[in-house]
Amino acid sequence: MAYTITTNLLIFLCLISISKAVRNLNSINNQDESSSLLVDQVGICSLLIETQGYTCEEHKVTTEDGYILNMQHIPKSHDGTKADKPPVLLQHGLLMVDGGSWVLNAPDESLGFVLADNGFDVWIANTRGTNYSRGHTSLSPSDPAYWEWSWDELATYDLPASIQFVRNQTGQNLHYVGHSLGTLIAFSAFSKGQTLNMLRSAVLLSPIAYLGQVSSSFARVGADFFLGEGSSCWSSKRYMQDSRRPNCCMNSSMTGKFLEHEPHSTSTKNMIHLAQSNLAFYKLIQHYNLGC
Repeated sequence: MAYTITTNLLIFLCLISISKAVRNLNSINNQDESSSLLVDQVGICSLLIETQGYTCEEHKVTTEDGYILNMQHIPKSHDGTKADKPPVLLQHGLLMVDGGSWVLNAPDESLGFVLADNGFDVWIANTRGTNYSRGHTSLSPSDPAYWEWSWDELATYDLPASIQFVRNQTGQNLHYVGHSLGTLIAFSAFSKGQTLNMLRSAVLLSPIAYLGQVSSSFARVGADFFLGEGSSCWSSKRYMQDSRRPNCCMNSSMTGKFLEHEPHSTSTKNMIHLAQSNLAFYKLIQHYNLGC
């Protein structure tokens, strides 16, 4: 029961984000340029990593199509010992997370810190459109063209650029750890042979390829239309009531911190692409279907 409530809550939050996107067809959770600038000046290093006593560096990675992604580097353990093991790139999932998700918990419960304390050279990626990766060589987040992408572009541009950047900075092949959407873009990129020669290994957490196997009626119906176009179909009050009940699978003591740093934005096109994968007649990882 707890698992079902948690799943429904996450789906509900995703659909709420899609609903917002309907009112602004170009982006979800769009912010103005001054807000983006402030977020860029603060960054994950100062907010989440240095506050825990770790050394952290902010880097910028520019993709072939002009998106400027922020990347964090933890080069030392908490006691200041320099990493002596290969680099590890951590790639987050969708909407509720960005690179900060790897360092949100206590140091002994956050993978980014655990790896650093065990001698690994830790690099944290952030995909385009998230609060800390809203830069572009010629576009602003307020431009519709800025949001013209789906996970196709994340696999074609963001992931290869991030892996290549770490390879160039360290001179070493790296380990890749992806979560959720971070596994989907890895499957897509690896199937094209991109970046494989720069990797030592790939660890895929909560891996997804296509969503045809999803059994939740709520999720499958939600793939066919935006919440904003049929809000009467959803009993949001009931789902919000369910979320307040005791849940053994949620750490309620961390809820405030999670909500302080999440959720993050993505493009409407990306959500549509994921919804296409949830349709019963799709059984493959495939490019965005312009006719669907």
